[in-house]
Amino acid sequence: MCDLGHPHGHHAFGYLVDSPEIRALIDETRRLTHEIADTAARVEAMKPAFARLLAAEGWLPEPYGAPDHSSGMGSGIGQYALYRAEDGSLTLFSLVIPAGAETPVHDHLAWGLIGVYRGRQHETVYQRLDDGRDESRAELVVSRAQTAETGDFYALLPPRDDIHLVKTVSDVPSVSIHLLANDTACVWRHRFHPATGEVKAFRSGYSNAPCPPDGTTSTA
Repeated sequence: MCDLGHPHGHHAFGYLVDSPEIRALIDETRRLTHEIADTAARVEAMKPAFARLLAAEGWLPEPYGAPDHSSGMGSGIGQYALYRAEDGSLTLFSLVIPAGAETPVHDHLAWGLIGVYRGRQHETVYQRLDDGRDESRAELVVSRAQTAETGDFYALLPPRDDIHLVKTVSDVPSVSIHLLANDTACVWRHRFHPATGEVKAFRSGYSNAPCPPDGTTSTA
């Protein structure tokens, strides 16, 4: 079990929040990953279990649904690991965005599912037009924008739809739940500036768990 009074606990992997709802989702994800080779089909099959977690109440500790004004994402955005595979192959985390705040434009580099657990979010999805050979530059255009209510969720299937910006449009912080096939906050991802084309590598980090050094686990 996690130490609810100390969200910056010493343990870094496994079930940082241990609940029947989270275990059921992780077990089902592991089963489907073993049984279904096609990524799109696998993610589609994961949706019922993910929807059950979003619909359940009482499993997310209060500290993991609160903003974090010291986070690597900036703007008070908290990123809390709930489950982390030690080999970096899977993570479940909550992302808390204060009212009126927004994430930078960023990617994830992993397939998975993202859903809104509390509040309301507006997502802007970008399409990359260049070939990606220049790691410091990117030409982006908006491919779509959508508003997600509590209980709504969507799939990530890179490279499609992997670059986005998310803003809280409710009067309370929004909390989204991410189930992704890497150790998202600890891998080197990309922060994009669409107006200038600039791209910078970044690791957002978790608010409640450390990242291992570069070159060790958690680099999937």
